Amino acid sequence: MLENRLFDEIAIGDHAELTRALDLDDIRAFASVTGDLNPAHLDADYAAASPMHGVIAHGQWAVALISAILGTRLPGPGTLFVRQRFDFLAPARPGDTLTAQVTVTAREARHKHLTLACACRNQRGEALLRGEVEVSAPRLKLRMQAPDLPQVMVQAHVGYGRLLSAARRHPPLRVAVVHPCSSEALDGAIEAWHEGLIEPLLVGPMARIRALAEAAHADISALQIIDTPHSHASASLAVAQVRAGHAEALMKGSLHTDELLHAVLDKDLGLRSERRLSHAFVLDVPGHPQPLLLSDAAINIYPTLADKRDIVQNAIDLARRIGIKQPRVALLSAVETVNPA
Repeated sequence: MLENRLFDEIAIGDHAELTRALDLDDIRAFASVTGDLNPAHLDADYAAASPMHGVIAHGQWAVALISAILGTRLPGPGTLFVRQRFDFLAPARPGDTLTAQVTVTAREARHKHLTLACACRNQRGEALLRGEVEVSAPRLKLRMQAPDLPQVMVQAHVGYGRLLSAARRHPPLRVAVVHPCSSEALDGAIEAWHEGLIEPLLVGPMARIRALAEAAHADISALQIIDTPHSHASASLAVAQVRAGHAEALMKGSLHTDELLHAVLDKDLGLRSERRLSHAFVLDVPGHPQPLLLSDAAINIYPTLADKRDIVQNAIDLARRIGIKQPRVALLSAVETVNPA
C-alpha cells in the first residue's frame, strides 16, 4: 500500500529509509535501461585494473534509492523534484547491502517545498553518498495499492564469455580465413586476432582485402595474404593450406557455403574423413548453465541412420571440447511419424 503525507503532515526531523541488496544483475539492468556502458560497471578485467580495483555500481543507482524513498514513503506519491545536490564518497559494489535515508531539514510554506538531507551507506556503515534535495510536497492526499510491475529478468550471455575465456588459455590457432571480402568477414577475423584467439591466414583477392582494411582503418600488415582471383579459388587454396598443415582450421568469409563445402568435401583434395561431416549451432541460452548444441541444421538434409550416428558423435566430441564433460543427447524430429530411414 502506498500512502503519501501532505506538507502540513510533515515536520522537521521526520525521516525514512530504504534498504536494498545490490548484485551484478542490478548493475547490468541499470546499464541496459540508461545506456551507461562505462566498463567500470560491466567489464571485470578493465575494472580490476582501474583505480577502483573491481566492478562498481553506477553512482546514480544510490540516487535512485533516494528517489524511491521520496516517491513512495516521504513525502510519497505525488512528490516532485525541484533541485538536488550529491557528493559521492565511495563506490557501491556487487554484494553490498545499501541503506538510503532522507531527513527533513527545512519547510517552505508558501510553495509547500521541503528540504531533505540524504545519505546512503553500505552494510559496514561506510558512507557512500550524502547530499540534499528540495521537493514539492504532494497537494492531494493519496492512499493506493502499489501497481503490479512486470518481472525483469537480466539475461546475460555468460556461456559465451566462458567459451572465450577457455579459448584464451590455449595458443592461438592458425586459421585460414576463406575469402574475407566483406567488412563483416574481415572484421570478425581481425577481432579474433586481436583477442588472441587465432592467427589469421587471409585467403582471397589481395587488393580487395587491403582496400577493406584501409577503409576500416585496420592495420593488417603483419598478416599473410594468399592472393586469389575469385571465391572458388579461395576455397580450394584455403583447404590446401589445412591439408598441408599450414593452417589448423577454416573460417568462412563472404562466399556461399556451397562453394566452401565443395572444396572441403572434394574426394581427392578435400578434408574428408571416415566420419560424416556435420554442422552444429552452439547456443548460449540465458539462464541455462551450459551451452546447448543443435545439430545438424545446415548440411545433412536427409540423414541415414549411419549419418545420424556420426552427427551425434560429432556433437558429443564438440561438447567435450568446449568443456561439457558428460553431454546429454536428445534426438528431435520435426515430424509426427517415424521415418524408417
